[in-house]
Amino acid sequence: MTTRRKFIQGAAGAGVIFTTCGLLHTAPALAQGKVKSRLPVLVKGKRVKTIDVHAHCLIAEALALLSVEEAKGIYPPVKGSKEFDIVLDERLGLMDAQGVDMEVLSINPWWYRKERDLVEKVIQVQNEKLAELCAKKPDRLAAFASLALQFPDLAVQQLETAVKKYGLKGAAIGGNVAGVDFSEAKFHPIWAKAEELDVTLFIHPQSPPQLASRYKGNGWLSNVIGNPLDTTIALQHLIFEGVLDKYPKLKVCAAHGGGYLPSYAPRSDHGCFISPQGCDPSIVLKKKPTEYLNQLYFDSLVFTSEALRHIVAQVGSSQIMIGTDAPIPWNEHPVDHIMGTATLSDKQKIAILGGNAAKMLGIKL
Repeated sequence: MTTRRKFIQGAAGAGVIFTTCGLLHTAPALAQGKVKSRLPVLVKGKRVKTIDVHAHCLIAEALALLSVEEAKGIYPPVKGSKEFDIVLDERLGLMDAQGVDMEVLSINPWWYRKERDLVEKVIQVQNEKLAELCAKKPDRLAAFASLALQFPDLAVQQLETAVKKYGLKGAAIGGNVAGVDFSEAKFHPIWAKAEELDVTLFIHPQSPPQLASRYKGNGWLSNVIGNPLDTTIALQHLIFEGVLDKYPKLKVCAAHGGGYLPSYAPRSDHGCFISPQGCDPSIVLKKKPTEYLNQLYFDSLVFTSEALRHIVAQVGSSQIMIGTDAPIPWNEHPVDHIMGTATLSDKQKIAILGGNAAKMLGIKL
């Protein structure tokens, strides 16, 4: 079996690493005819293009800028972490098996504590290689850029280059920047640039480091609880610090169904009434906190039709789109719980399957 060390060294010229994480069996099985492709997806006999806005990869050339040991630590501790596949046809086979026509790739930020010179090189390599990959299959792949958020002036330049030069669809960002909330004023130029360019910022959480000791024990709580919590905190700060008022046309899409916020959003409307001393009187929101959820976007990675029904009731079907977390096998059949949500009309299902993402990202169906 190829080790990570050998793989990283051998893949430096190959470009992109698709982390297989438990789905490795699917592509060979497809090739042998053992697994039937789930494409195309049909609604009432009509072909529907499906778009997954939450899919991951790593770039070998970027990892080659690190020591071998540090690069090994970038890989997530999940199923399949010791095996990686850079064969494009196999990733397309996995997508076919999931019923996904197009993936929007992103790289979870691992560089927010890196020095400026290194992170500048890392981001340039990643965005260039993502663009090259998408150019090979423009009908199947798109991507969110990487940004060095810890250096806001640099991040603004990187976002503009990524969109205007490389044709990327926006940027993927963490839920915090090395423990700092990105609702702080120093990050505002990034939101302003994203609004100006009319592109999406995709929030993928990083478990809040301040709570690391609380996650110890059984259950992988740093991810199962920590990741949704990080997204919840990030969104609440964007709302309550007035960022969404300042940048009303900013397009923000939150992974994992927006964490816990859509499940308990109405509590937000009562906090400042119950405890005025816990709120800043200089910040006067233009809407009720819950109303801001209707201008945010969310992926559908909530596992069940009932959970999806609830989010639709809270934020509206126009704000939701497919998210799989591929190739990590959180949801190997992402179309099923959308199609199985009885409260959705056919029009709403079509929108969630691909129409909403296409509109948000400027993708022609």
